[in-house]
Amino acid sequence: MTAMNIGFIGLGVMGEPMCRNLARKCGLPVTAFDLNPEPLARAAEDGVQTAASMADLVAAADVIFLSLPGGEQLEAVCRGADGLLAFVRTGQTIVDTSTSPVSLTRELAAEFKAKSVDYADTPIARTRQAAQDGTLSIMVGASDELFKRLRPLLDFMGSDVAHCGDVGCGQIVKTLNNMVLMETVQALSEALTIGQRAGMDGEVLFKTLMNGSADSFALRNHGMKAMLPGVFPEKAFSVDYALKDMTYALDLADETGVAATGAKNAEAALRQAQDLGYGDNYWPVIVKATNDDS
Repeated sequence: MTAMNIGFIGLGVMGEPMCRNLARKCGLPVTAFDLNPEPLARAAEDGVQTAASMADLVAAADVIFLSLPGGEQLEAVCRGADGLLAFVRTGQTIVDTSTSPVSLTRELAAEFKAKSVDYADTPIARTRQAAQDGTLSIMVGASDELFKRLRPLLDFMGSDVAHCGDVGCGQIVKTLNNMVLMETVQALSEALTIGQRAGMDGEVLFKTLMNGSADSFALRNHGMKAMLPGVFPEKAFSVDYALKDMTYALDLADETGVAATGAKNAEAALRQAQDLGYGDNYWPVIVKATNDDS
């Protein structure tokens, strides 16, 4: 692998294990920045150096990974007074692993290109455990040449790395993946509520659906592991985060002239769950909104 220095901004739930995997596996210097000192201290166990500021990180890095909560934070990190656009230099590469709006992604890519800096969107899917194990699904929007350069680094964090097209296409795939998943869980919420009110045992219903054409990843994971037992912990992928992603999907639908009525129904369920006080809970808690008669 070509000698380079790696930077990583954002050591949250997913970013910390991703950064640590890079440091353990890539054989290259890794420097990180986060507002919270605790994950930085843990990452230091794997040899990750701590940058005092984003400016210091940019000065030290050739490739800079971002793992941020969403588009608002991405815009602040890139366009803020002390953001990346103020400090980047020719030849650097920005790699956004966050789930971010497609339009913002393409705007930022153009702004970095004007500074002779490459930009790729590489949103991730799967769980924190997958991030720890290095088995994430990574959807990449980048030129062919940039994808080839980044692929060895992405392979340290993911087991399924897909080149989806030019910049923005990774975000398109991730946004639509989440849209389809959320619509499916909303359908499962309705089926479970209708079935139980009609006198059906929920576990029998879901297990039998798994043997038919209604089977799905959502049924086997969100349905069987969260909705049936009623397990909706905090500090998981919450209703608030799911609603953010659904907003990105509906914005993209508006931009492309699609009514997206199914997505709007799922959005309404997420908003109702939020109104019921479940904003911080694992998002399949929308089944409680479906079952609410208020």
